[in-house]
Amino acid sequence: MAVPPVMENAMEARVGRRGSVIVISAPSGAGKTTLVKRLLASFPDLAFSVSYTTRGQRPEEVEGRDYFFVSRPRFEGMVERGEFVEWAEVVGQLYGTARPVIEGAQAAGRDILLDIDVQGHAQVKQRLPGSVSVFVLPPSFEELERRLRCRGLDSEPDIQRRLQAARREVPRWPEYDYLIVNDLLAVATQELAAVVTAARLCRASQEVRAREIEKTFEE
Repeated sequence: MAVPPVMENAMEARVGRRGSVIVISAPSGAGKTTLVKRLLASFPDLAFSVSYTTRGQRPEEVEGRDYFFVSRPRFEGMVERGEFVEWAEVVGQLYGTARPVIEGAQAAGRDILLDIDVQGHAQVKQRLPGSVSVFVLPPSFEELERRLRCRGLDSEPDIQRRLQAARREVPRWPEYDYLIVNDLLAVATQELAAVVTAARLCRASQEVRAREIEKTFEE
């Protein structure tokens, strides 16, 4: 199933509107990273917020593209200075989203995608109540465990920690605006693209442009 193509006049569509903040969360191994990559390929004008983290850099990861890898003391200093719109500790590592990146994208009318966990999502919803959020579910616990083992990235203790974290995260799905079950990747990609389109068309995102149009109808 193909993903709907991005509008050719996407840049024009952003004129006169405030960028949307779209949050996506999922337990580790649910396929969120793959979905995000496919989404960004389909929406070239969609910005991606690169998180800061204290975890080690994996061989395939690129600094500044996947994460900004920093030491724990530096991260904690950024927290103290209020430089994050959200931050959380996940499986013993710290992750955070820089505030200036989000505010800059919104001011420029550019939609921005945040790939964060349930703790970060709660903070974003509190501080940015107009944000849109998506939770990606695996088809089952058994399938999640299979995916974690098949990707070959984690030790057995890490796998067990991620599975226990998933048991805590999945029950928080009611806190999200949209739910996607990543059973068939093509279908899940299509559904995620639909959420982005809906966020761009919501009243809050279109309010400035709508008021400008409304003025043309005044006598």
